[in-house]
Amino acid sequence: MKRLLAAVAATAAVAMIPPAIVAAPAGAQPTSDDAPVADGGAVANPVPLATPPLGAIFSGFVITTFHEGRVATIDEIIAGLNPAGDPFYDEPALTGAEAPGTVLRSERVQVLYSGFRPANVEAYRLMYVTRGVDDSPTISTGILMIPQDGRSNADRSLVAYQAANDSLGAFCHPTSYWTGADPMDAGSWSALSPLALMFNAGHAVMMSDVGNNGSPKPHGVFAGQFAGKAMLDGARAALALEPAGLNPRTPVGLFGIAGGGVGAGFAAQLQPDYAPELDVRGAVLEGMVVDQRSFMRVADGSIGSGFAFANLLGLEPWYPEMRIDDKLTPTGRAIADVYRTQCQVPAYFAMPFVPLRLLFADGANPADIPDFQAAYADNLLGRTAPRAEVLISSCGADDSPMSLVPAQDSRDLATRWEAGGTPVTYAPSDCSTERMLTNLYGWGTDLFGAQTVDWLNQRLV
Repeated sequence: MKRLLAAVAATAAVAMIPPAIVAAPAGAQPTSDDAPVADGGAVANPVPLATPPLGAIFSGFVITTFHEGRVATIDEIIAGLNPAGDPFYDEPALTGAEAPGTVLRSERVQVLYSGFRPANVEAYRLMYVTRGVDDSPTISTGILMIPQDGRSNADRSLVAYQAANDSLGAFCHPTSYWTGADPMDAGSWSALSPLALMFNAGHAVMMSDVGNNGSPKPHGVFAGQFAGKAMLDGARAALALEPAGLNPRTPVGLFGIAGGGVGAGFAAQLQPDYAPELDVRGAVLEGMVVDQRSFMRVADGSIGSGFAFANLLGLEPWYPEMRIDDKLTPTGRAIADVYRTQCQVPAYFAMPFVPLRLLFADGANPADIPDFQAAYADNLLGRTAPRAEVLISSCGADDSPMSLVPAQDSRDLATRWEAGGTPVTYAPSDCSTERMLTNLYGWGTDLFGAQTVDWLNQRLV
């Protein structure tokens, strides 16, 4: 029965993938439309990564969470689904003197997911200080989860995990969906297999909400400069949390997918100067937007039009000069008002194939609107090079109708980082329509980055 539940969960995870997660599908070879890649380097020598079998994901520690866990009570489920008014998210006033990563509030919580309370997972939600795009002090929340497997917490490595955190509304982020709220969020479904493998390896895992999960203001989750700092400061907060007992000098890994891949990429770039005390050994980036302008041009009018529009709205909180509402039609403003309050599922699926120019009063393509260019430029990955090793595992070719992020963008990023001295491993996955039809498990498991966890494990010893 447990194996059946595990198989259903893994298959459902594939079905729940939001189009914004699907970078450009697969095959490690460039398409005829791609720019030529110079010989040498990681791009010319892609590394194949094996898809972990289902038994490797649901084995060891993870099986105990099923066997010793239990179905939640009706009262627990109802309480989890109604987080509004939770005083944990009330923000204290900041003096400006608080160091990034300072823990403002924390509490032990019970993991509750899709009506089930897994056993043997120690969890805390935290509120901590971070910095905005403009380096102003601000607040984020996040959740720290630690497998209770008999090891000392002082001996564990830490993975700072930026989920496919693409929602603009309140109570849509990791501290919600791991404690019973928003159980259908695609960010949580996509994390199931990598998280299981990380727990099996004994890692503590810290997921940032990229802002205060309970804040009613639109969340700036797509601003990479902010997301990267929130990720690094979340790691700092987790290591400083006394009840957790982690070693502040423990090896740290960065892992990010889709919207979270943007944050992880910026975290890797920022870490040498912003958080040099963190012993970051490696960073995994999966299916991330490398170039916002390129993403807008490709995703506009596709199955992911709703996610492209949300992407714009998720930049604006940190780039108010975009003045998006001033440029929208009445219909566009009405949609924007709804999107700013919603979780990604199901809201952002509501506009497939809608050309975004129809929402703008002058009919302009949002990729070309002058007031948006500064935000696009500020969120271009690759301007500085990370010090830690990096694995890029986005789809290898643009051969799926769900391809929204050009495969060439990831190859260009690998080349830029290598030129800056970063050790880069390029491991494109096969996300093609053919593979989706013939090997749905392998297609989805790789799309969510499970095949990269062993690479990260090897660097966290």
